[in-house]
Amino acid sequence: MKRILPYLAAAALLQVTAWAQTTWKADPAHSRIGFSITHLGISDITGAFNEFEVSIVSDQADFRDAVFALNIDVASIDTAIERRDNHLRSPDFFDVAKHPQMTFRSTAITPLGDDRYRLTGDLTIAGVTKETTAELWYRGTTDNQGKATAGFKLKAKLKRSDFNIGPKFGPPMISDELVVKADGEFIAQ
Repeated sequence: MKRILPYLAAAALLQVTAWAQTTWKADPAHSRIGFSITHLGISDITGAFNEFEVSIVSDQADFRDAVFALNIDVASIDTAIERRDNHLRSPDFFDVAKHPQMTFRSTAITPLGDDRYRLTGDLTIAGVTKETTAELWYRGTTDNQGKATAGFKLKAKLKRSDFNIGPKFGPPMISDELVVKADGEFIAQ
């Protein structure tokens, strides 16, 4: 009996832990993934990806153990200029025919205080995967028509050259660095 008790305790703990995990999914009507990049060294061009799915799995109310998963439909890129969007979809940039999805999978989340975190993970763009970090701000959780809804803001700086995006278009035509900003509302499932 003494030998069985530790196994039963471990099994009970695993069941409670699994039960406590909550999956959260981005509400597309209240979420956005945008970016900006400098053109000719004098102005910023902005855009967004209109089709994406983001999920979070966490068993902590403050999300300090959160695991993020993101899939973006790269063809949904939108800079409000159709000609530019079609060029960005081409082999000169994202080559969506060969690489239709962009993904991010978090590998670590580090608390920085005041509901701020450093989010680290693997970002894959155009078949190239690089470890990436972002600033993450957990803005709180509220009840929205009977559903728990959590809000996040994310900011990251990336280099196009790390993912071989637009290698024929170097600075100053288009800056190597770009800024990604995302805002999201996530609904508990």
